Amino acid sequence: MTPVPPAPAPRTRRLPLAGVLRLGRPADIWFKPALSVVASVAPPNLLLLALGRLDLALYTMAGSLCALYAHNRPYAARARVLARVVLGMVGGLAVSLAVASLTSSAVVLVTVGALLAALQKALCDATRLGPPGNVVLTFVTSASLFAPQTLGQVPGHLALAGAAGAWSWLVGMAPGLLRPHGPERRATAGALKAAAGHAATRGAADGHARAAAAAAVQAAWQSLLAARDTRTRRGLERLVVRAEVALAAPADTDPEQLRTWAGELTGTGPVPQVHDPAASGEILGVEAELAAPARPLRARLGPLAPIAVRTALGCALAGYASLALGVGRPYWALVTAASLYQANLALTWTRSVQRVVGNLLGVLLFAAVVPLAHLGPAALVLCCLAFNFGAEALIGRNYWLGSVCVTPMALLITEFTGFQEPGVLITERVVDTAVGALVGFLAAVAVTNRRSGDRVEHALTATARAREHAARLLAESAPAPAAVESARRALASALAELRATADAASGEWWQRALPQERVVRAEQAGHRTLAATVRHQGLHLSERAEGVRP
Repeated sequence: MTPVPPAPAPRTRRLPLAGVLRLGRPADIWFKPALSVVASVAPPNLLLLALGRLDLALYTMAGSLCALYAHNRPYAARARVLARVVLGMVGGLAVSLAVASLTSSAVVLVTVGALLAALQKALCDATRLGPPGNVVLTFVTSASLFAPQTLGQVPGHLALAGAAGAWSWLVGMAPGLLRPHGPERRATAGALKAAAGHAATRGAADGHARAAAAAAVQAAWQSLLAARDTRTRRGLERLVVRAEVALAAPADTDPEQLRTWAGELTGTGPVPQVHDPAASGEILGVEAELAAPARPLRARLGPLAPIAVRTALGCALAGYASLALGVGRPYWALVTAASLYQANLALTWTRSVQRVVGNLLGVLLFAAVVPLAHLGPAALVLCCLAFNFGAEALIGRNYWLGSVCVTPMALLITEFTGFQEPGVLITERVVDTAVGALVGFLAAVAVTNRRSGDRVEHALTATARAREHAARLLAESAPAPAAVESARRALASALAELRATADAASGEWWQRALPQERVVRAEQAGHRTLAATVRHQGLHLSERAEGVRP
């Protein structure tokens, strides 16, 4: 094998500019979150409009926006995740409204908002909640801190949020009546497409492309493990195994067959049946993996401490700076800062540029639309619904494009209590965007994340242990098939975690040189062992199939 030359990482890295604003392909189901949020937001807002109480829309919006979450999860898992999001949203809102009713000190309100933002960021990342992450939660709780409030009003406002949250739960679960296995089918199709792309290169793709394909396969396994319908799950598992075989032996794989299977999964027809020996036998080890205990939340929160500190410091300083400039809505600067923080500094920089560009274009769009919105309360509600749809429809292509719709939507929401001077709103939003982005990014630079290097070392150790365990099993004369399958899954998961950890660490500044050569060698050795387990599995299944023939 060609040796990998050592490539120690420099202590500082350039911040990327190329491609930051490049548009990507829309997601396969871009219309589903867009339609879901409209279906969730519209009934409460229209009801409040009919009652002449649009001033209460902030509280119903808190619950309605929960419909943005968990669209990629199987419905059994989605039910649990959406329920937790609703509870988290109502809980954060309760804290904000209670604090707002007890004090009018803007400094205290900003401080509480920053602490809530840090907690929300840590919990969303630790639980891998997925988009839109903590930003929507932080937007609602921060805005609520500056809403005039008394303690007597808090229960009623929380009840509105809870009722709207229950409706958003129903909206999120409704598609399951038509396609109960849609999320797992889409995840499996994504794995097949990624494996087909790798197989089409006959294994000549670079390491990152192969790692992306392996990550798609791993995501498909995670989706299947969260599904409860065993019969459908087993049919999809066999297809994911075929994707794994393609990663292990790309030269012996027909990519067109994988793409055909993926196309059949995107419809409503039956799950394609795989008839080759390597994938037609019983899938082993799944039940054991389902029974394995989840990693404790405390252990998952530990590595996120630097990101949480960045969020708390950046949001607080951004809010204080906005107050010092005399801006009437410092929570806009706070939310801008909260939206920046990603897995590493390079990604945080990218998000900062996207946020600024999107917000500036968004205020121009608001200036163009505000005469229409000011025709009356009904026009205001309809404009907000249109921007809700546009934001979710476009944000998958690039964050800045979605922000172009998010910004006017947020500005219009402030007018539910009464129309305001557009020039003042535009000026304050531009100032808060600049302040939040600048101060928030500087806080990210100041709070270094040296733990990222330690996480790479831990990931290397975990990968080495998983590979050695799988290799020992393969060296036995007759290893138990279930043990080999469990070892293969553990190694695949360790390799996916290693690549994600290395990518996250490579975007941090001011840290020791990363062991890039060791990472590459560990990945090469791990994928060779994975290929050996797939070949062993195929041999075993082939022999068993021959043994049962009449």
